[in-house]
Amino acid sequence: MMEKLKQLKNTKALKHLLFWIGVLAYFVFTANIEVYTGYLQVIEFNIMVVFTQIITAYTCIYVLIPRFLDKKKISLFMIWLLILLIVMFAIYTLFKTYYYDPKYYDSFSEIAKFYAQKDFWYRISNVQVFFSKVIKFLTPTVLLIIAGFYQKQKEFIQLKEQKKEAELSALKNQLNPHFLFNTLNNLYSLSLEKSDRAPEVIERLSEILDYLLYRCRDKFVPITKEIALIENYIALEKLRYGKRVTVNFEHKVTNHLSIAPLILLTFLENAFKHGVAQALGNAKIEISLNTDNGKIIYIVKNTKPITEHPDIDKVKTEPLGLDNAIKQLDLVYGEHYDLHIENKENDHTVTLKLNTNNV
Repeated sequence: MMEKLKQLKNTKALKHLLFWIGVLAYFVFTANIEVYTGYLQVIEFNIMVVFTQIITAYTCIYVLIPRFLDKKKISLFMIWLLILLIVMFAIYTLFKTYYYDPKYYDSFSEIAKFYAQKDFWYRISNVQVFFSKVIKFLTPTVLLIIAGFYQKQKEFIQLKEQKKEAELSALKNQLNPHFLFNTLNNLYSLSLEKSDRAPEVIERLSEILDYLLYRCRDKFVPITKEIALIENYIALEKLRYGKRVTVNFEHKVTNHLSIAPLILLTFLENAFKHGVAQALGNAKIEISLNTDNGKIIYIVKNTKPITEHPDIDKVKTEPLGLDNAIKQLDLVYGEHYDLHIENKENDHTVTLKLNTNNV
C-alpha cells in the first residue's frame, strides 16, 4: 500500500517537473535570440521568471486556495494574493536590478539601457510594469488550476462508476451467503426456542439490509451511521460464534463528521473471516474508532488462529473487498489517508487514518 502511494506521488511529481521544463523550454525557444548575447542569457533570465512562477503557483494552489478561496474567504484570498504577487515582483526586480542588468547591460537596446539605469525603488513602484509581470507570474498557475479541475472531474466520474461497483461488491462481500445463511439459521433456532432474542436479531438484520440497500448511496455518510452498522454486524456475528469470540468495540467520535460508506465494515468483516472463522479455539477482535480535529483513526486487531478449522478452504484467503476498499480510499481521500496493515505471527492489525479536513 505504501509503495502504491509513493508511486502515485512520484508520478504526480514527474508530471509537474515535466510541466515546468516545458514552460522554460517554451520561453527559451520562442525568445528573439537577436536581442540577446546568446542562449545562456536567455536561459538565465527565464529561469528567474519560471522560479517566480513556481513559487506563485504552489503558494496559490496549496496555501491560499485551500485556506481562503475554498472556505469562501474571498477578500482574504485577494489580499494575500496581492501580497504574494508584490513579493514575487520584488524578488524579480532585485534579480534584474543587481544581477541581470549589470551583467548584460552592454547588450541592451537604448530603451532597455535607460530603464536599467533606474534604481530598485523606482522599478518597484512602477505600477504598469508590475501588472505586466503579474500576468506572466500567474499564467502557469491558471493552467495548473484548470488541469487540476479537469483531473477532479475525471475522478468524480470515476467515483460515480466506482460507487456503483462498490455497492454491488458490498452486497456480495458484506452480505455473503455464509453470513446470511448462518444468521437466518440462528434466527430459525431462536424462533423454535421462542427466545426473546429473536426480535432483536430480526431488527439488526433488517437495519443492516436497509442501510446497505438504501441509506449509503451518498459519497459520504454520518460516521454515527457507520458505527450503528458495525454494532449490528458484531451483534449478529457474536450470535453466530457465541463464546468462541470476544469482541471489544470502543468509539469516541465527533458526531458531525462524515465518512465514505462501507469502508470500515470491510476490514472488520475480514477480521471475522480470517481471525474467527478459521480458528478452532477462542478468538479476540479489538476495534477502536476515534476522531481528532477532523481526523478519523480506525484500528482493527484480531488474533490469528493457532489451529485452523479443517473445513476452511486454504485457497480462498484473499481479504474480502480489500482491493475495492483501497480503490475507494484512493478516489475519495486521495493523498489524505494512510492505511497500514501489520501481519504478525499471533495477530493481524489494520490501522486506517482519514483526514476529512481536505475532502
